Amino acid sequence: MSALSAPKSSRRGAWLILLAATLWGTVGVTTQALYHLTASTALSIGFFRLALATPALALGCFALMGRRMFRVARRDLAVIALLGLMLALYQACFFGAIALVGVAIATLVTLCTAPALVALISAFLTGERPSRVIIAALALAIAGVALVVEFQPGARQQAVNPIGIALALGSALGYALVALSSRAVAGRYHPLQINTIAFAAGALALLPAALLTGFVVTYPPMGWALLLYLGLIPSALAYGLFLTGMRSTPATVASVLTLVEPLTATILAVVFFGERLGALGLLGGTLLLGAILVLALTNGPKAAVEAEGVVA
Repeated sequence: MSALSAPKSSRRGAWLILLAATLWGTVGVTTQALYHLTASTALSIGFFRLALATPALALGCFALMGRRMFRVARRDLAVIALLGLMLALYQACFFGAIALVGVAIATLVTLCTAPALVALISAFLTGERPSRVIIAALALAIAGVALVVEFQPGARQQAVNPIGIALALGSALGYALVALSSRAVAGRYHPLQINTIAFAAGALALLPAALLTGFVVTYPPMGWALLLYLGLIPSALAYGLFLTGMRSTPATVASVLTLVEPLTATILAVVFFGERLGALGLLGGTLLLGAILVLALTNGPKAAVEAEGVVA
């Protein structure tokens, strides 16, 4: 690549990541719309998202790699399948949190707490003491979550469901574990290979759980359209855009650009469902975003972003 074409490629990559993050930000309102259309469950929605995304990811992987996509060592196959199980946990907790506390809170708590957890767990696993930057980011994240939990949804005037908050935090933990665990195989396989197997394993893991707790397969035409959108657009397509953009975009820049995801989710929740963040909620959301910015502007999150193998 010539020196003149490098800046253009970098700008193109940044726009692709920005678009991917925007699409990820629509997951929450799409899920909320499904809950309004039918009495679905978090496990059912999570299954269909992963199941519908898997064929699209597989086709994209085969188009890019051909038969090489099947060259996965048996040992690594087990590791990737385990990633799929954690992905399933993340999905189920996130969609469950949306049903109980709404899109804005579920998204802010999950997506803004996860990077801080990645930094903390990573420091714990390596045996290194957390740096001042990590401690500052964690303090901001904890304070932000505490304020968001105190948020009153305006016209609804209902207290925030503590189970919903717990599910959002569980979702953040699952997201962090997926990002960290993917390092074990990220260097040996193309991300599309990892995601195709992980999405398939996650769907298979959610299926029996959904069947045992009331698997919902009856949806109106609009419901099926939303499920199809959920699997293809903010999952398969968005991750393809993200992968392409990461080829020419520094990891720290990418991590800042993905802040558009919780921002998009919150704006859409306000516009379509009337969710409101009061003064404390807005302050808490600002602190959560600040925690990510603190990490993004240092070298700490670089490895986590580069190693992340599964979409939000």
